[in-house]
This record gives sequence, C-alpha cells and structure tokens, in this order.
Amino acid sequence: MGKDIIVNCGRRETRAAFLEDRRVVEVYIERAGHQRVVGNIYKGRVENVLPGMSAAFVDIGLERNAFLYVDDALDYERLVNGGGRAKNGKPKVRGISDVLKPGQSIIVQVTKEPIGTKGARVVTHLTIPGRYLVLMPTVEHIGVSRRIEDEKERDRLKKLAKELKPKGMGLIVRTLAEGQSREELEQDIRFLLKVWEQILRQSKRVSAPSLLYKDHDLVFRLIRDSFSQEFSRFIVDSRQEYHKVLEILDSIAPHLRSRVFYYHDENIPIFEFYGVEADLERALKRKVWLESGGYLVIDQTEALTSIDVNTGKYTGSKNLADTVLKTNLEAAKEIARQLRLRDIGGIIVIDFIDMASQADKEKVLAVLEEEVKKDRNKTHVLGFTSLGMVEMTRKKTRQNIGDYLQRPCPYCGGTGRVLSEETLAYSIEREIRQFAREHDVEAMMVEVHPSVAAMLIGAGGANLKELEEITGKTIYVRGSEDRHLEDVEIVYAGSKDVLAAMAVPVREGQIINVEVEEPHMTNPADGISRLHGYVVDIEGAGRRVGERLTVEITKVFRTYAKGRMLS
Repeated sequence: MGKDIIVNCGRRETRAAFLEDRRVVEVYIERAGHQRVVGNIYKGRVENVLPGMSAAFVDIGLERNAFLYVDDALDYERLVNGGGRAKNGKPKVRGISDVLKPGQSIIVQVTKEPIGTKGARVVTHLTIPGRYLVLMPTVEHIGVSRRIEDEKERDRLKKLAKELKPKGMGLIVRTLAEGQSREELEQDIRFLLKVWEQILRQSKRVSAPSLLYKDHDLVFRLIRDSFSQEFSRFIVDSRQEYHKVLEILDSIAPHLRSRVFYYHDENIPIFEFYGVEADLERALKRKVWLESGGYLVIDQTEALTSIDVNTGKYTGSKNLADTVLKTNLEAAKEIARQLRLRDIGGIIVIDFIDMASQADKEKVLAVLEEEVKKDRNKTHVLGFTSLGMVEMTRKKTRQNIGDYLQRPCPYCGGTGRVLSEETLAYSIEREIRQFAREHDVEAMMVEVHPSVAAMLIGAGGANLKELEEITGKTIYVRGSEDRHLEDVEIVYAGSKDVLAAMAVPVREGQIINVEVEEPHMTNPADGISRLHGYVVDIEGAGRRVGERLTVEITKVFRTYAKGRMLS
C-alpha cells in the first residue's frame, strides 16, 4: 500500500494530507490565527475548585479556563508529596478540595483542544515527545507503542527503555523506534532531558499563567511523529519548507532525505493535483457516495455521530442478501476512512443495512475492525447492539474537519432546515390579519422573499384578493432577494394613494433598462426582472437571463407589470 504525505504551504495556512493508495485518509490544518495548543505545557493558576464535579478550572492564559479532572489532581498530589498514600495503600486525600486551592500555581499540559464552548482538557502527568521516545518526567512507567506488533522487537525495546530511562521518570517507546539502535534512543533521551530542564528553569522564572513549552509547527511534527519508512514520499510545495524538511531530516533521519520532493507546478495547486481539494469538499457533505452506487449519510450531534448505510443505485447481480453484504462491506471500509478524514470522535453508531445471516454480520465487523487498525487515534468497535446497529468509539482530541472549516449557517441557524414557503405564507397571512385588526389604516405593504411573495399572492392574485376582502385593507406584496426566506416586514401602513404611488415604480409606455434575472416560474419563455422588488414580466426574454435589455412597459398591475423587448 503506497503512502504519501502532501503538504501545501500558504501565506497564513499550512495544510497536510496523508494519502493511502492515492486516497486521502487524514487532513491536518494549521492557521496563523488558530494555533494548536495540544502538547503545550503551562504554568497555570487554579481559578475554581468544584467538589461537586470533582474537577478544577485552571487559567493557562487562553480565552477559556482549562478543565482538570480529579484523578489528574490526585496524581499531582502524589507527585508533590512523594507518594501521597497511607500505609493501607489508599490515597491520603479524598477529594479535589484536599489537593488544590484557588490561586494555587500548577504545571499542566494540554491533551485536548478547546472545542466549541468547552475549554482545553489538561493533565498533570507531562509528556515530552521526541522522534523515537516520549519522556514522562513526572511518572515512572515504561510503555511500548501498540502499533509495534513483533513480540521480539517489543521485548527488545522495552528492555532498552528500562536500561536507559532516567531515575524517577518514565518512557514510552514510539512506533518509529522499531528497528532503531541503542545509540539512536540514547540521543533522543539526551535531547528530551535538555527540554525538561529548560521547562523547569522557565517555571521558576515566570508567574502563572505562562507558557513553559510549545510544541513545534505542523511540518516539524509531521517529520518527527509520522514520516518513516512506511511512507514513499513527502511532497511539499514551498521551496523554503522543502529545505527546512531536509535540514530537520539531516539530524533525525538522514536515510529519508531521498523521499522528500519539491512540487513546483505553478499551474495546478498541489492539493488539486493529488485530489485532496475534492476529498476535502466531499468531507463537508452529509452524503458520501460509494463506488458501487450505495451511499452513507453522516449526521453529527454533540452527543454522538450516526452513520446510515443505504444501497442507493446499487441493485447487485445475484440476490438481495449478496447485494446487502457487498454494500455493507464497502461501507465498512469507507466509514473507517471517513472517520479519519473528518476526524470524528466520541460515540459512533452505524446503521448497516439489515443482514439476516450472523456470518455476514461477522464479515462486516471483521472488515471494520481491520480498517480501523490503520487509525492512529484509539478506536474501539463494540459490535452489534440489540437494535442491530454497530456501536464504536474513537478518541476525540481536536475539532473535526467540519467544525474547523465551517461555522453554523447564519441563514438556518445551524438547523439545516428552514420553514417552507407555504408555511411562511400562512404565517404572514395571520400576521397581516392581526395587524389589520389593531391598526386603523387604509393600506399596507409587506416585503418578503420573492418565493414567499409568489405563494402569498397566489395564482392571478387570488390569495391576495381574498386576504384584502377579509381585512378590508388594500395590501401590496413586494419581493426582495435581500430578505431571509423567513424574514417578513410591514414596510408601510397608511394612505392608499401614497402607497399606490410608492408600490408601483413604472407606468404604461415607460421605457426602462433592466437585467433579466430568471425565467418566469410558470412560463419559462418569459423573463423576470425586478425594480425594488416589483416584478417586470418581459415577454420572450426567458433565454436572455443575465443580459441587460431595453424594455417598454405595456401593462401595469398592482403586483407586477408586463413589458416587451425593444433590444
């Protein structure tokens, strides 16, 4: 399986994509105005201690206070007090109030980015990553990456880590350490110890809240944490970053220099050439089409993400059971890819197409479990529930791609739906009748979106005429493209004569110059133009949308005028 890292360096934004067999599986974006904070170490100040929540809020200098769980606070107490346990082995402290007090300074590390209205998640067990090892200066522990599967290699690395670890500290052996020599690991430890010493010195010099350690930029992290022998190419479209990558590799992995390439085609952007841009666009859509013709529907809420699998246009060639199985197997692979691509975390519920055979269910689960093994985020497939759906979890450490690239729609308020024109027309009718009862006026003008105006007026003005008979008022309806679909305003109420002059901006025989905006809804041969929301129906102009025409007004009505083209 070919793997590539593609990096696009903009003036204020750096984007990176991981490709597997030319398909995008992961995307990372770093912007100048939204710097990543995961991995940063801070000297924070305890703002609030909440015994009822078994947690504390810590000011680390960000917009919102960070959240510290009680277990992490107890870890801090044990660290500071040299064990902090009674003779029976139980912690000496019982609650967070016994450990932390408002105003107290504490060194913490961010493990989860601020998401939505929630502040960052912080811990007191610090980790400092190198290329092959992660130093844990606050806890004695030895760990080996679960992605190293060879048992002999795991045992060798674990033995080396025990021999090399500094006294009172811990080490995690990273995936990239597989096959590396003792000398390489020793060099990594020396570097990490220097970083830790700098953090300690800085913590004594500054007051809280202060940043003590900041992780490197996206390109550096890609090289340190990801780029290895399993990747065929590291392609970057900036000459400056290309030389920077080579310089970094000189010191940490010179054998990988030959796999770094500079992309310099000025005609086709790098993300467009490798298909990343198109995959990013699809990752923001609710519906994902499968190659067979089936599709997924992905809906995200605060509590969980639901994924529905459908056969769509795929009808199969044998029987229904075979069609369902093939669709579900293809869906399982695509779901695993979409979770990585969109960086979806938390609880995930998948509604595969119903399968009667238990063997078929096991096949689908096996494919899903095999595919999620490629995911660097911790993912756990729990299996089919009693309702016949697959439940799984994926560790969430940052905003998903949709939250990062999009914001709630100002039009629908984030619901994804708006009221229909018919519903709005009935609502506006009730509002007009209420207004007519409460105000002694001869006439009124209502301004709404054009599609709502058409529904309110009705065919040949029938709805408007009936509304006038009920209210006893003269009513004008004006359509405006600038109006939100759900927005309505009574823009004038008063004299009928004044309103008549204001509402009809043209007269018969008048020559005007207008742009054709769209074909007539019920007579596409005609074109529609608007003057301050007043409709002009231009005979024979349906095919001249976008053109400016000289038009003579031939007939004038209350809600629209008829015209003929002169040019």
